[in-house]
Amino acid sequence: MLALFSHMPVISQKQHRRVLSAATLANDRVRNSAGEDLGRIEEIMIDIPSGCIAYVVLSFGGFLGMGDKLFAVPWGSLRLDEDAHEFILDENRETLESAPGFDKDHWPDFADSTFGTTIHHHYGRTPYWEHDVTDAGDYTGDDRQPNRSIEFDPSAGYRAGGAKSS
Repeated sequence: MLALFSHMPVISQKQHRRVLSAATLANDRVRNSAGEDLGRIEEIMIDIPSGCIAYVVLSFGGFLGMGDKLFAVPWGSLRLDEDAHEFILDENRETLESAPGFDKDHWPDFADSTFGTTIHHHYGRTPYWEHDVTDAGDYTGDDRQPNRSIEFDPSAGYRAGGAKSS
C-alpha cells in the first residue's frame, strides 16, 4: 500500500505570515523579476500618524558596502518572497539608477510631500497618503472606489458598498 503513494507529489500546505517584525526584513536582498540584484533593505520608514509603512530605504551600488547609494522606494512597489527571504521590486536596474537617491550622511525629509510625490511617481505609484481608507480602517489601495466600503456578511463573503446578495 505504501508503494502506491510513493509516486504522488507532496503538496505544500505552507502558509505565509501576514505580520512580520521589521527587524527580520532589514538587510533582506532586493531583486527584480528578471533576477537582477538591486541591493538590500537598509531601513523601513513608518509614517507615524497613519501607522503605514511609507518607504523602504534601499542600498544599491558601491562595493562591499562602500559607496552605496540609498533610495527611498514606496512600500507598495515591493513584494516579499518569504520563501527566498527577499523582496521583489518589479523595475529594471535603469529605473532604480535614475531614481532620486541620497547618501548615508544626507537623508531627505521623508515627511515632505513634494519629495514623497516625486518618489511615488518615479515608481508609477499613487502616494500612500492619497489612498482611500474606509471607516473600519481598511486600506483600499490603488484600485480605489470612492464612497465604497467593504462589509462582511458571513453567508456571502465580502462585498463592496454594502450591496445585498440575492
